[in-house]
Amino acid sequence: MILGSLIDAGLSPQGLKEELKKISIPGVRLNVKKVLRRGISATQVIVTGEKGVKPHRNLNELLKIIERSHLDPEVKKESEEVFQRIASVEAKIHRRPVEEIHFHELGGLDSIVDIVGSIWGFQQIGIDKLYVSKVNVGGGFVECEHGLLPVPAPATLALMKGKPICSTGVETELLTPTGAALLTYLGSHFGQMPPIKVEKIGYGAGRDDLPHPNVLRLMIGTPASNSGMETVAVVETNIDDMNPQFYDYAMERLFEMGVQEVFLTPILMKKNRPATLLTIICPSEKLSSVSGFLLKETTTLGLRWHEEERTRADREILSLQTKYGRIRFKLARWEGKMVNLSPEYEDCKRLALKKRIPLKEVFEEGRKEAITLLRRLKSRP
Repeated sequence: MILGSLIDAGLSPQGLKEELKKISIPGVRLNVKKVLRRGISATQVIVTGEKGVKPHRNLNELLKIIERSHLDPEVKKESEEVFQRIASVEAKIHRRPVEEIHFHELGGLDSIVDIVGSIWGFQQIGIDKLYVSKVNVGGGFVECEHGLLPVPAPATLALMKGKPICSTGVETELLTPTGAALLTYLGSHFGQMPPIKVEKIGYGAGRDDLPHPNVLRLMIGTPASNSGMETVAVVETNIDDMNPQFYDYAMERLFEMGVQEVFLTPILMKKNRPATLLTIICPSEKLSSVSGFLLKETTTLGLRWHEEERTRADREILSLQTKYGRIRFKLARWEGKMVNLSPEYEDCKRLALKKRIPLKEVFEEGRKEAITLLRRLKSRP
């Protein structure tokens, strides 16, 4: 359904098929077709296999298939991480070593297509952040290798821990472990939909006709409005007794929580002790969770906070094709006029590593594209 929604929103099905040829997946075919689900037109993607396909593969076998492929290194890395997440929760639930966990759908090749295709598709379309709504997991029971299990399946529930889910009472499985792993890996935020200017819409169809439209809806766009005044909470704490290596972990976790800024400032405390001022800027409603995290995950014994007003420009992500590959650009506007345009560092880094060329060359190419775009935008009436 994720692949279907991406294709429905504009991802090239032929491009996806060509990308999947980079993996050695014998006997597996991708069938893309338009269907109706309760009157809604949607794209359905069906993965089929020929006779003789191995009935199941363990984690190591699947990781080797991905590693031996000719996929982009970043796609390989992220796909392997998703498989490891699934295997990890399955191993814990069934009390078996991770190496013994098997993937059964078409010998695990179905999962490879879903996972690799989704990660590649998000990269191609240039989706910067994924906001996931409350997920309907279904109800009843599902038959699997271990017998009859309640819906959501234990692995699905473990992967969705801490994320909002619901059930409308439909007696079928609406969220699989593969789907849960992809949503929680790719998802930046879960819950309410942010203000958005919708530019593309895609519907991915599920297999069955259900009492409700069995579709996954994907809306792609840019923030509706990020300019003007907004109120934020500024949280600060002085730390002089923590392993410096822990700051990287703390910053990564804080950004996952949805804070807007995290930065470190060297300071001197009483008796001229060197210390670090940790500052976090976040939405006011996240103050409680940020405070709890700092008290549990750092060595601070207390913190201070205050609210401030701040002004920021409209921000937009543009994805452009350069001679080295696709690069996203961060475009800033103030009062309708463009004030800044810069290439994303992570995209330039990825292409520099992939092409084995200096990073500064990729940046220079990005600047050329930015200048061309700037002139084109200025020439518009």
